[in-house]
Amino acid sequence: MGRMPRSSASTLSAITDEMLAQTIASTAAGDATDEEAELYRRYASRVRLFGLRHLRDQSAAQDLVQQVFVVTLERLRRGEVRNLGAIGSFILGTSRTLAGAQRKIEHRRRGLHETFDDRTAVAMPQAETLDLQRVERCLQTLTPRDRMILILTFYAEKPAADIGAELHIAPAAVRVARHRALTRLRDCVMPEKAI
Repeated sequence: MGRMPRSSASTLSAITDEMLAQTIASTAAGDATDEEAELYRRYASRVRLFGLRHLRDQSAAQDLVQQVFVVTLERLRRGEVRNLGAIGSFILGTSRTLAGAQRKIEHRRRGLHETFDDRTAVAMPQAETLDLQRVERCLQTLTPRDRMILILTFYAEKPAADIGAELHIAPAAVRVARHRALTRLRDCVMPEKAI
């Protein structure tokens, strides 16, 4: 299906979610469209309310809105949304997934803080510190898929089976890619320790 011509706000508000999704899916990445703005207008407040309800923080809810729409637009353009007629369900399902991941991270962070935050202890200088700029440069040398596998593993705390389902690869391939990515990252960050 071809791209719809640019429309006025009143015309856009009259078209279906499916038509918006089809137009966005056929547009090159980086080309902002009126259809993206209309899809955002229709669903941003719902995602924000969902975030407020589940994350209980205004800025976290706003961050959730941005993350959900980045994922939605990327997946539309990659053809990964199977049912364009149910784009609303996709957006709300993505909201649920990302909010759940955020809650797990926050829960883990609180648990670590409660476990290891001893204010009476004296912090000893570490014998070896990481150069954060070097770590960032090394992360950029990984393929986008490998970076995503590491993010889903260590930040979203997802098992290989869930990561595989999300990235459409076998769980065994996730484990192999993760091992190789960690090895490359370690060798890049600490080359003198590489064998």
